[in-house]
Amino acid sequence: MDRAELVARLRQAGVPEAFYEIAGVHDVPVQPDAYYFLRQEADAWTVGLRQRSQDSVIRRCDTEAEACAYLYDTLTRLPAPSATAAEPLEGLLSDAEEIQRQAWEDFRRGTGAAGEG
Repeated sequence: MDRAELVARLRQAGVPEAFYEIAGVHDVPVQPDAYYFLRQEADAWTVGLRQRSQDSVIRRCDTEAEACAYLYDTLTRLPAPSATAAEPLEGLLSDAEEIQRQAWEDFRRGTGAAGEG
């Protein structure tokens, strides 16, 4: 398998695009805090993890096919993103006006209490 085939297979497997960067074939659409990468170096193919702008090499491979197979296995073994992960955010967004009103009320109460002393 080469890098182009790897990207096609990852998409077919439903691996989110933001989970990986394949040099010359697939860039991460949005820079998350962490994602896997595959790069060719002078003498090897490198599979690694980029976290908070720091690269950590996980494995160096002699061939592109070996590196692609390793990264495919790694990414397809990750647990699938939770379907309910967005529910708390949706709840916060739907209650945004109430949360803001309560925050202002708490702020005013706190400011008034600090001014009385």
